Amino acid sequence: MSSPNTVSLTGMSEGEAQEFHKYYLQGMFMFVGIAVVAHLLVWFWRPWIPGPEGYASLEGVGQTVSALLPTLA
Repeated sequence: MSSPNTVSLTGMSEGEAQEFHKYYLQGMFMFVGIAVVAHLLVWFWRPWIPGPEGYASLEGVGQTVSALLPTLA
């Protein structure tokens, strides 16, 4: 049986490891959330897959972005 003072190979106790894991997950979720928002904004600005007539066929995208930006602010 392990006592509460037992230290693992990482040098952290069970409580410290759980606390580290909690903060690691919070940071990862924030990073992924910011990355998703950044990718959506870039997609609205210039889609990665243009329409059949190239980027000239994407004239309505500017209106969509201008309508969406106030909701993000």
